[in-house]
Amino acid sequence: MRGGFEEPGRKEKIALKLPDGVRLTSAPDGRSLSAMFDDGEIDAMIGPRMPASFHERDAKVRWLFADPIAAAADYYRRSGIFPIMHLIGVRKELVERHRWLPATVFKAFATAKTVCGARLADTSATKVMLPFVEEQLHNARGLMGDDFWSYGFADNRHVVETFVGHHHRQGLSERQVTPEEMFHSSTLETFRI
Repeated sequence: MRGGFEEPGRKEKIALKLPDGVRLTSAPDGRSLSAMFDDGEIDAMIGPRMPASFHERDAKVRWLFADPIAAAADYYRRSGIFPIMHLIGVRKELVERHRWLPATVFKAFATAKTVCGARLADTSATKVMLPFVEEQLHNARGLMGDDFWSYGFADNRHVVETFVGHHHRQGLSERQVTPEEMFHSSTLETFRI
């Protein structure tokens, strides 16, 4: 089902060509997905954030896993995968005119990540309003290493390969693509000096 997460009336901007057997419906007029979930019209949902009712004391809404951090850590230990959150895209026409652009964009984001990580680790003046920041950072590094938000193709090829495999097996892509097809050749390797 698709529709507005908290507000009714969201219209899909991308046309989907789904395989036979996959049924996609839209939320009824005047209904949001969160309201339908709260009322039991939808059994489960995945979204960009928790529905507003999750934070209410008497909410019927619960996590799928009682301890989502333990479940994610277990999956990471077994698979080496921590799902990618975002990808950066550069228009093909721009890359054709400026072949250096993909690698430069990657370097800019990697540099910003390094600065952010250093600031997060400096707990003499905490950058986030979250208790136990030092302990959380210690735990993440213990599980995933110092580069727990790894950037770049080389460090994430296995994640992309798993994703495109699921994507194709679930009928969301007409053919099996390779991870290398999805990225500009200048971003396939990371160099350290």
